[in-house]
Amino acid sequence: MALFDNPVIPGFSPDPSICRVGDDYYVATSSFEYVPGVPLWHSRDLVHWRLIGHALGRPSQLTLGDETPSSCGVYAPTLRYHDGRFWMITTVVAGAGNVVVTAKDPAGPWSEPVPVGIPGIDPDLAWDDEGHCWCVFSHDGMIRGVRIEPETGELLGEPVAMWSGSGLQYPEGPHLYRIGDWWYLLLSEGGTERGHAMSVGRAHSLPGPFESHPDNPVLTHRSTSHPVQNTGHGDLVQAHDGTWWMVLLGTRPRGDTPQFHGMGRETFLAPVRWEDEWPLPGPLELRSQAPALSPHPWPPEPDRDDFDSPALAPCWMSLRRHDPSAVRLDARPGHVVLHARADSLDKPGALFVGRRQRDPDCSARARIDVGEGDRGGIAVRLDEAHHYQVESGEGTVRAVARIGPLRQTVAERRLPPGPLTLRIDITTTEILPPTVTARPTESAAALPTGLRVGGPDTLRLGYETEGGRFEILAELDGRYLTTEVAGGFTGRVLGMYATQGAPAFDWFELRPGSGEP
Repeated sequence: MALFDNPVIPGFSPDPSICRVGDDYYVATSSFEYVPGVPLWHSRDLVHWRLIGHALGRPSQLTLGDETPSSCGVYAPTLRYHDGRFWMITTVVAGAGNVVVTAKDPAGPWSEPVPVGIPGIDPDLAWDDEGHCWCVFSHDGMIRGVRIEPETGELLGEPVAMWSGSGLQYPEGPHLYRIGDWWYLLLSEGGTERGHAMSVGRAHSLPGPFESHPDNPVLTHRSTSHPVQNTGHGDLVQAHDGTWWMVLLGTRPRGDTPQFHGMGRETFLAPVRWEDEWPLPGPLELRSQAPALSPHPWPPEPDRDDFDSPALAPCWMSLRRHDPSAVRLDARPGHVVLHARADSLDKPGALFVGRRQRDPDCSARARIDVGEGDRGGIAVRLDEAHHYQVESGEGTVRAVARIGPLRQTVAERRLPPGPLTLRIDITTTEILPPTVTARPTESAAALPTGLRVGGPDTLRLGYETEGGRFEILAELDGRYLTTEVAGGFTGRVLGMYATQGAPAFDWFELRPGSGEP
């Protein structure tokens, strides 16, 4: 049997929800403060995925105000197929609340959002044998459920408590299934950090009561040295060969203790076996056996964008709102021109257009042309208070770091006017083992010396000379652009920004691997 590499959707792609239609599989993931909202992925073999669009892709469907905090916005979606239509329900935190949209084709168009008057987060949809639609969600430490009219969002009763899980904190991300003679309720517990876990309960009828699997949680990597951590928010699917699988989120922390992850929570694939009419997921490995399906790889996402198309590719994301008047592909042939909305990336209203970091080692490069009064560049962003950037403007190229309350121009250099290639390399940090110094007596403890406390990677910021040499302005520790330091639910996004005037970008490249300085 062939092997495949996890994660199957690398980079910031959390809270996956999956459905199958014939031989086709579709996954929806969270997007938080980025638009378009709710990326949609397509596969024929559960291993190779391509981005085909977004469920909340139009300004009329999703526009977040500049006051929306980072890691708010669009939370965990559920994607389902029922009665010839795709249904997606999600929570827009600090926005419209819980909403549902539908489509005949997952690539779109999707309908305008319909509000669903439930509290809480992480809504799910399931239909019973009589055709009634149940919506289950997480609220106030409990998974609750209510029948709804999905076309209108109307509640057909009062929400009732269904299950609180196995007793860990934050029961969330529920998914409800009718399989055989049972209703199964799959949920996450323990918080989305290192204690994250998955538990399952079952009932003969709705709304329960649900009995808990005796060995819950049925999947967790907490308190282990497994390279994949934070496992949870899983969703079940039966493949067309009859096997069962789960997509779920996880992280790949690296560096010295407590270890750090910068690419965010990613989508992994794990097999599911059935024992005594219980679904048991795992094991989850970085290298695992593929489903017994015909491999169907898609063409890889292009490393380079020359901005020759009339619209940006689906892989590009903006902050909080669509703004076609600020992101112009028609103002200068073969360029994208960004019109600044704020004078700093520290401000929520700043104009930033980026792509997910999908490889631990990678290199971002862009060709920028700034005129008089323009300033812009490329950045690695986690949120307003955690980002590194290299920018050009006013005859100067500079490297800037924002870490929490501190903002520092780390280095700058005067250059003659003209187009300039900016570059950021991300390289895995080599963690050296501690050395042990021998002691002259057995009673004296051996103490580690020279222990290096390091982040998961090193970021080198600079520019390229006309001869192609990488001139490094700064080398910065990557741990400050990780969730363990910054908090939140997202991952790194690399891209272009404007903070003054209207800089033009001829091309942008994000490729795996990174060049040596």
